[in-house]
Amino acid sequence: MISIGAALGVITLVFQHGWFGIEPGPVKAFIPVMIFAIVLGLSMDYEVFLLSRIHEEWERAKDPQGAVREGLAATGKVITAAAAIMIVVFAAFILSPDRMLQQFGLGLAVAILLDAVVIRCLIVPAVRQLLGRSAWWLPAGLGRVLPKVALESH
Repeated sequence: MISIGAALGVITLVFQHGWFGIEPGPVKAFIPVMIFAIVLGLSMDYEVFLLSRIHEEWERAKDPQGAVREGLAATGKVITAAAAIMIVVFAAFILSPDRMLQQFGLGLAVAILLDAVVIRCLIVPAVRQLLGRSAWWLPAGLGRVLPKVALESH
């Protein structure tokens, strides 16, 4: 929500308020909905990728700080590289003469930048570090009901 809100704020400042010399005008009505849908999907992809790797390390060593460190070290480069590619592609839409594509490209580029760099590579690992072992707490009753899912058999 942070990255989506920031992206929509940037779109509003640039396209409605005329920052950077853009002619002020309305933001297309479907742009916020499309940005929300796309960024939510991409951010969940990053989150699952990061947290599954952290969880693998947690299961292996039961060291919460080490799990965060190793999980981020293993996935940080991939997340950053994938985000960089998407940012460049979406930012290229800004060069289009079509105002709708400019809005779409700017919003997605800003949202991906914030989501991948600030949220997935800074905030999520920092919160996991601060929570330590309590980040992995699960109520006993819920633990018995949930299925045991593993990517590899032990």
